[in-house]
Amino acid sequence: MVEASRLVTADTGGRPPYTGVVTVGASPGEPAIGRPAGPALGRRVVLIPVKAFADAKGRLGEALSDKERVALVRRMAEQVVAAAAPLPVAVVCDDNEVADWARQRGALVVWEPGRGLNGAVEEGIRRLAIMGVEHVIVAHGDLPLATGFGEIEPFDGVTLVPDRREDGTNVIALRSNSGFRFSYGPGSFARHSAECARLGLAVRVLRVPGLTWDVDLPGDLEWA
Repeated sequence: MVEASRLVTADTGGRPPYTGVVTVGASPGEPAIGRPAGPALGRRVVLIPVKAFADAKGRLGEALSDKERVALVRRMAEQVVAAAAPLPVAVVCDDNEVADWARQRGALVVWEPGRGLNGAVEEGIRRLAIMGVEHVIVAHGDLPLATGFGEIEPFDGVTLVPDRREDGTNVIALRSNSGFRFSYGPGSFARHSAECARLGLAVRVLRVPGLTWDVDLPGDLEWA
């Protein structure tokens, strides 16, 4: 079983932290803005949807205490943030604790309450496109072995990284103006492949060992 202490704890990963107001969309007590203050995001951004830590990965409760589960969830998300360097990171969320956590790690916060995972990711990409971002790498926060998102070269179509079971979709890289409709959950790899066909977009499938291992069930806590 993996111990949370084995995972890398991220700082800003060599990225300069954003300064000023860094929330897109209004979290409680903060104004909505159109673009962040501080350094420009650039053409490529890693977008990470992060659920409230206390509510995430409930099925791991069979193997971990609540404290252990929350600690693991946080550290996996930190690993994903670290793996994005040197690309900028945006975290889409609807939880104040997660938003504070993201800011502390130099990430742009995209505040999207009540949309669900698919809607939050789609709206996050739309907002990034308005800010001038051309390519977005969407990565889940439960990839404990994640490395090297910056090595995913831009592609005119859609890059899909399935999970090791070829069922879910751990990473999707695409142009921000593609109009892609996300459909996460069991069987999402097939649905996302079909969405590419609907849009007439070329598909590139990458099976990167560090990106295919996600953690949902107690059996996922062991890996080579």
